[in-house]
Amino acid sequence: MAERIRAEVGKTVIGQTDTIDLLLIALLAKGHILLEGPPGTAKTLLAQTFARTLGVEFGRIQFTPDLMPGDIVGANIFNFQTSAFTLTRGPIFCDLLLADEINRTPPKTQAALLEAMQERTVTLDGVSHDLDERFMVVATQNPIEQQGVYPLPEAQLDRFLFKQVLPYPTEAEELAIVARFGARTGQPIPSEMGVETVAAKPELQALGELMASVRLTEEIGSYVVRIVRATRESADFDAGVSPRCAATLSAAARARAVLNGRDYVIPDDIKALSLPALRHRVILSPAAEIEGRKVDDALTSLINSIEAPR
Repeated sequence: MAERIRAEVGKTVIGQTDTIDLLLIALLAKGHILLEGPPGTAKTLLAQTFARTLGVEFGRIQFTPDLMPGDIVGANIFNFQTSAFTLTRGPIFCDLLLADEINRTPPKTQAALLEAMQERTVTLDGVSHDLDERFMVVATQNPIEQQGVYPLPEAQLDRFLFKQVLPYPTEAEELAIVARFGARTGQPIPSEMGVETVAAKPELQALGELMASVRLTEEIGSYVVRIVRATRESADFDAGVSPRCAATLSAAARARAVLNGRDYVIPDDIKALSLPALRHRVILSPAAEIEGRKVDDALTSLINSIEAPR
């Protein structure tokens, strides 16, 4: 199934295979993903195409400074004709929500997503409304723009299973982009590019059930815990990752094993997912910043220093 999804997404997005795999893993592990990259790296198009390949209900919110929580979750509005309040559902009531440029709205509005991301419910006027069990948030942000943005609070960042940094395409990929889309006008639309649904909810449900049977040995579990705890003890970081990270990283490793046709987790699953699972949850120490160290470099060094089980 993973190959079919990659092929369909590849009709509109050239490259980014690692990101597509992380999207799939996050979906199976019931997690959320934050995509960070400069403008024009197909973050929005990737989310739209991914939703179409799965045949899920897609919702999009363009985050702006004046966006209010009610614009996300909806509200009970009084109907003068019926003399009763009517629930008007916001765009969050979908299967896959694109939170576009999430850091352009104040923390008060960002917090409207917290309950939905953690519990997959939305509470309006004291009444809880359930979302789909695989409700997923794909958020985007631009690392270059620094004016008019509000950094995501640590509590919200911790709700994201992965943070994927999208690089610029390689020269060969950029040539392919020009060849495919250079003669077109406007933004590519997945439906017009022939993107089809190749996986449905029953298939995703079956894969999710397979995850429960994937073996994660005590040695692998200990490996995950040692990585997580090392971030709290390292002098490179002022703050390490939470216990939630250990649990979600283990679930993601199970999902990766399923996509690779295995019923057991191997150390490479943990290594492959550690960087996107950790990079948004740690804070560099002032000493590391003065030395000019980057979060990814410090994490990579730390992960490589921990002996993996054989």
